[in-house]
Amino acid sequence: MQSSGNVGGGRKCFWGFRSLIQRKQVDSVHVRSEGHHQLARKLSVTDLIAIGVGATIGAGVYVLVGTVAREHAGPALTISFLIAGIAAALSAFCYAELACRCPSAGSAYHYSYICVGEGVAWLVGWALILEYTIGGAAVARGITPNLALFFGGVDKLPAILGPHTIPVFGIVVDPCAAVLVLIVTFLLCTGIKESSLVQMIVTSVNVSVMLFIIIAGGYLGFKTGWVGYELPSGYFPFGINGMFAGSAVVFFSYIGFDSVTSTVEEVKNPQRDLPLGIGIALFICCILYMFVSFVITGLVPYYALDPDTPISSVFASYGLQWAVYIITTGAITALFASLLGSLLAQPRILMAMARDGLLPSFFSDINKNTQVPVKSTVTTGIFAAVLAFFMDVSQLAGMVSVGTLFAFTTAAVSVLILRYVPPDEVPLSSSLQESIKSVSFRFGPNIQESDSKNLQNPSGSSANNSRYLHEIGEASLGYPLIQKSISQENQNEQTRRKISAWTITFLCIGVFIFAFAASAQGLSSILRFTVCGVCGALLLCCLIVLTCTDQDDGRHSFGHTGGFTCPFVPFLPAACILINTYLLIDLGAATWIRISVWFAIGAVVYLFYGRSHSALFNAVYVPSAYADEMYRSSSDNLS
Repeated sequence: MQSSGNVGGGRKCFWGFRSLIQRKQVDSVHVRSEGHHQLARKLSVTDLIAIGVGATIGAGVYVLVGTVAREHAGPALTISFLIAGIAAALSAFCYAELACRCPSAGSAYHYSYICVGEGVAWLVGWALILEYTIGGAAVARGITPNLALFFGGVDKLPAILGPHTIPVFGIVVDPCAAVLVLIVTFLLCTGIKESSLVQMIVTSVNVSVMLFIIIAGGYLGFKTGWVGYELPSGYFPFGINGMFAGSAVVFFSYIGFDSVTSTVEEVKNPQRDLPLGIGIALFICCILYMFVSFVITGLVPYYALDPDTPISSVFASYGLQWAVYIITTGAITALFASLLGSLLAQPRILMAMARDGLLPSFFSDINKNTQVPVKSTVTTGIFAAVLAFFMDVSQLAGMVSVGTLFAFTTAAVSVLILRYVPPDEVPLSSSLQESIKSVSFRFGPNIQESDSKNLQNPSGSSANNSRYLHEIGEASLGYPLIQKSISQENQNEQTRRKISAWTITFLCIGVFIFAFAASAQGLSSILRFTVCGVCGALLLCCLIVLTCTDQDDGRHSFGHTGGFTCPFVPFLPAACILINTYLLIDLGAATWIRISVWFAIGAVVYLFYGRSHSALFNAVYVPSAYADEMYRSSSDNLS
């Protein structure tokens, strides 16, 4: 027999684990009525396309074309961009369904909190915070050397904006980058419609420059005979493997479209406009990437491309030195649009986490006049400006990819959970005790006698009520709060849910081991092939089981219905999980050591603040079937 102390310790441990797996309800009319000021719904499909294209097409394409063509793909770079675009589309399909069903700010953090649990959601949100901060600072630093070209070099920049070296510390500060971050921060604070208008203008200039590269380069190619494709090494000088290796590198040039989903609360018609905005933005980016790479690798042999300024050097080799200024303008506008996309998304991630209690409520305040999270935006801008001013964050660039790839992975897992085992319990606040009592009496004598006695004494002390809710919260993990006779059909449904849940779990485990073995160059070939073969068989079995298992009927009514649905489930989300997990593991040990430090800091913040301040702390969970009745009963009592 255990002592009371051990029992108490076990209960604390149990509740500590429970906080990691507790899931919040999809924001509904009931939840919104309790809460906070809402963001302004002013964005249309055109605005979303501009935000998506602007956040995705950074200046990387102006450099990646030369590097990837020289080292990996050769003339087959166009196909590499196509394959990477298809891989990115897998994640876009998952995001589109989740954004339609759960149209609230927070992007992948919000989706994983609803479908996976608080622990994973915290990690996703914490990783995205790092991504947008470092990404914004790195982009701002990249604008300075491009802007200097119009002044005749970095040395010709105005003294107040030019880079300076602090002698004692050897740190190169960049005032221009910090000023640009602060300008974008001020712009975002004026309102979502104003900032989206600027994004549309800047993105239009960038797209126009890329169209110039395609049209002018195409003219030169047809005039000179496309010398880049007349090589003895053929179209695949590095083989098919080189083409796929190039796809893995250029995949990161598609990162950014997820910024669209962070503005979901500001979209006029999210069920219709969000899938269109995501899909069209990604399609435009893919087409532009493919045509630019086709033109550039066709104008000169791939091995003759300049790895630093490939596009400018190609036009200069044809005597068009003036084109350098047009291309540089495109690079500057691309960087500016990417900076705006980063600083637009992060405040909304902070706002969503603060709404859930995981961060201080300071970050969830929305300005009544501009209807944007001004405090979160200013905080984000200050931190990004300080980083851009003092630090050369290029060495931390790999950490930027972790947040996005992790978010892509959890979004795909969330789609599988939503289809096969959607949450069937919802959290209720303690203010709904009377509603619980009312529905309990209405649905008959099957409620536990002890629980009925507790409910019949609402005038007791708050400590007793709190303890009662705490005990119900524990009980809800083992059996429903409101008990009724379990029919054979219900037993079959519970069995189906258990099989589906374990299958999804084994699928994720198999994907991780498969990706780790495939990318582990230090392992022997025999061991790698053996592990990959076993895990591949496990993945195939899991997919067969999920294909043969009926999807949950609750998926039709889960969240907001009537929007986009992801096709080819479970195959498409499984492929998305595999691709993104492989890219995550392939980032390298140095990147993972750095990101582990950030995650460790996040774990401390969660343990000492987020967990105890969570809106779901000591939450009472009831079956979804009774939740609406409880809300209606509560409304009737108040009216």
